[in-house]
Amino acid sequence: MSKLGDLGARLHRGEVGYDFIGNRKIWYGLSVLITITAIVALAVRGLNMGIEFQGGAVFTTPKSDVSVSQAQEYAEEASGHDAIVQQLGNGSLRIQVGGLDTEQSDQVRTELAKDLNVPEDKIAAELVGPSWGEQIANKAWTGLGVFMILVVIYLAIAFEWRMAVAALIALIHDLTITVGIYSLVGFEVTVGTVIGLLTILGYSLYDTVVVFDSLKEQTKDITKQTRFTFSEMANRSINGTLVRSINTTVVALLPVAGLLFIGGGVLGAGMLNDISLSLFVGLAAGAYSSIFIATPLVADLKEREPAMKALRKRVLAKRASAAARGEDGLDEGTGVAETAVVGPRAARRGRAQEPRR
Repeated sequence: MSKLGDLGARLHRGEVGYDFIGNRKIWYGLSVLITITAIVALAVRGLNMGIEFQGGAVFTTPKSDVSVSQAQEYAEEASGHDAIVQQLGNGSLRIQVGGLDTEQSDQVRTELAKDLNVPEDKIAAELVGPSWGEQIANKAWTGLGVFMILVVIYLAIAFEWRMAVAALIALIHDLTITVGIYSLVGFEVTVGTVIGLLTILGYSLYDTVVVFDSLKEQTKDITKQTRFTFSEMANRSINGTLVRSINTTVVALLPVAGLLFIGGGVLGAGMLNDISLSLFVGLAAGAYSSIFIATPLVADLKEREPAMKALRKRVLAKRASAAARGEDGLDEGTGVAETAVVGPRAARRGRAQEPRR
């Protein structure tokens, strides 16, 4: 078995573990800081909306010796608007100019033909009205709202309302961070971006449900025992699924990273950036929120219940009594058994054991 596989088995058995729940305030603070940064970026810089949402024209030219920067300068001079120019694989140019109507589009097309020294009829022009983009945005918001409602209802039925609330907060957290990154980087928001955003919601929810399912199984009849508190069982659930979450996240991020950094960065296929950035940031944020946000929130909500408060008192009282007698104890933060200590009474009865390593 590999070292990672061995670590995963030990985490699953509870032999080792990290105190995620005990350090939850650190993760909460980090998430609040990132979220505030994203909101400030949105308020100050806004989003670079594509022509699908603001309207405009897209010109596709034949292969030309004109550079991308020079073509951008020509397009901005002809239209009076900002232009985005991308070089396609066959050497042709894709020139995108927002805020143009049909008459202005024809004029810009004529000017581009002169500046680029190509026949005007070889330049393909596609006009996009702002009403179409508005319809797409409204449908995206409607789909997002319906998705959130269905998620809350399903999780409340399959698990409980506290897990539904925690999962909803984690999803909003992931969306806010992803949109904030778009604002900071300045990438164009297109229909592909919307598709990417909706896709990462499902992935983030999947990772969260895996941990919740383990937590539900381990906390069944939890009040009938006095070994672990609910927070400790939640911590064991995170540690038990940690390696699985890391593996699935890394495997999902590798192809997306190839699209973003190789396809969009090295090869210059800028059209891949709109969807690949949303997927890359969203997948990473989803894995983070499932481990560091969603489950600790469930633990905080559950620990406020009278039954869980009473359980915590019984567990701590039993550990205090065991410590006074010199018997075995449990690490309060992770719920991992410490090295056994043999008391004098057990030694007199002949039941002394070697300490567990």
